[in-house]
Amino acid sequence: MLLPFFHNKFCEAGLDEAGRGCFAGPVFAAAVILPKDFYHPALNDSKQMKKEDREMLRPIIEKECISFSVAKVDNEEIDRINILQASFKAMHISLNKLKYKPEFLLIDGNRFKKYKDYPHRCVIQGDGMYASIAAASVLAKTYRDEYMQKLHKRFKMYAWKTNMGYGTPEHRSAIEKHGLCKYHRRSFNIFVEKFSEIIADDTAEEVQTMQPILRPLA
Repeated sequence: MLLPFFHNKFCEAGLDEAGRGCFAGPVFAAAVILPKDFYHPALNDSKQMKKEDREMLRPIIEKECISFSVAKVDNEEIDRINILQASFKAMHISLNKLKYKPEFLLIDGNRFKKYKDYPHRCVIQGDGMYASIAAASVLAKTYRDEYMQKLHKRFKMYAWKTNMGYGTPEHRSAIEKHGLCKYHRRSFNIFVEKFSEIIADDTAEEVQTMQPILRPLA
C-alpha cells in the first residue's frame, strides 16, 4: 500500500518523469499535490499499471488533487543539455506551473537539481512508495503516451502508437529501414554505420551518416 505522505505537517508535491530512456520524442514530467487523505486502490507506479487503469485514474487525480501540472522538454533540448538535465528541467517547469505552491518536494529517483529554496527528498522507486509520486507518474506517462500517439499519425513507420518511442525491436528495425526523423534524439547515438535518409515530416530532406548503436547518454 502506498504511503500518503512523507511529512505530515508540510504540503508535499510528488514529481516523476516519463520517457527518459526513449529513442524519440520529449521527456515529460508531472508535479502533483494530493490531499493527505487521498486514496485509490488502483494507484501504483504507472509502469506496473494497465493502460486502462492509468487512463481511468488520470481524471480522478486531476479532479481530486490540490494542484497538478505537466510539462515537457523536446528532443532538441534533450540533445543540447542531455537527458538527465532535461528531466530536471521538465520537473522544474512543472513546479513553476503549479497554481498552489508546495512546501516540500518528493522526487522519484536518486538525483535532482535543487529547485529554488525548496527542500526535497529523492526516493528510489518512489513511485511505488508514495501516493503523490505515483500520481505524478500516472500523469506524466498518460500525457506523454497521448503526445506520442499524435506523432504516430505523421510517422506511422516507427509504430510510436505502441512503443511510445522506446527502443523496441520493431522501432529499431524501422530506423534501419527509414532512418531517423526530426523527433529522434541524436545524442543517444542510436543507429547503424551506413548512410540513411533522415525523414522530416513526410519527405526526406537530407542524408547523414549514422553512428553505431550505443547506450543512451546519461
